[in-house]
Amino acid sequence: MTTYISMAPCSHGAIVVFRPQPASEPTLLKRMTTPAPPVAEKGRTLSRGQKIIHEVIFGADSSSGKFFDIVLLFLIVLSVLTVILESVPSIQEQYTFLIDLLEWIFTIAFTIEYLLRIWCARRRLRYITSFYGVVDFLAIMPTYLSLLVPASHTLLTIRALRLLRIFRIFKLGRYMAEASVLRRALFASLQKIVIFILTVATILVIAASAMYLLEGGTNPAFDSIPDTLYWAVVTMTTVGYGDATPITVPGKVLAAIMMLIGYSLIIVPTGILTAEMSHAMRPSASPCPECETGPLSPDDKFCRHCGRPCS
Repeated sequence: MTTYISMAPCSHGAIVVFRPQPASEPTLLKRMTTPAPPVAEKGRTLSRGQKIIHEVIFGADSSSGKFFDIVLLFLIVLSVLTVILESVPSIQEQYTFLIDLLEWIFTIAFTIEYLLRIWCARRRLRYITSFYGVVDFLAIMPTYLSLLVPASHTLLTIRALRLLRIFRIFKLGRYMAEASVLRRALFASLQKIVIFILTVATILVIAASAMYLLEGGTNPAFDSIPDTLYWAVVTMTTVGYGDATPITVPGKVLAAIMMLIGYSLIIVPTGILTAEMSHAMRPSASPCPECETGPLSPDDKFCRHCGRPCS
């Protein structure tokens, strides 16, 4: 593009004006007729059958894809319940054949699904090494490993991780904004929470040592500081199992103090997290759209620098 220089008269002299030369007609015609560079397709090219299976397995927007994922979640829940019920001795003895049959049915179904995901994936290696790909692989391996290692079938509860697909199926992504607010609040209050935990740990060690001195010789439940430390944690968290209780008057006084401290400390992390969440939910300041200076407060009606109204 050629640039012309012209002189414009002015009361203070001449002003140099740079005017770009308009593109000639052949140049415009060349630009219009030159095809745009082809956009590289992401992943490999799928056949017609692979596209159909890909839409069903990976696509949660279509009705068929949503139905497939719901059926898959139903099978996952049933398989996890089967493993849980198998751990009950009476059920395992009475329904051994049925449990084994259901387990192999679930495993074969999940194996076929895993192989179909690899077959119709645009980027196979990316899916295999992804979080869901690893979970899908681990969900079917324990059954095959049980042929060599009998106790490995208990790892089948890892299939519960596949229930995370429910966030994609039922479109719970709109709640991710609220989740990001909570995440920012947690990271912002991390240092305060760490200091709070260290303070509580110090109090627990001191209380456990004091209870060991008060009850160690007379109460068998407090024969060591680790035992009294367990009691201190249970007491401060206001759980109170009752398996270890002080019997001396000084020990009971210390226990009452620990209970009061436990109730008082409940509000500390709650207050820290609430304050950070309110700060994270506050609208962020933005610069003035006219002078691009700021930042401006969300309540400002006029810019503090240029005086123009804020839209």
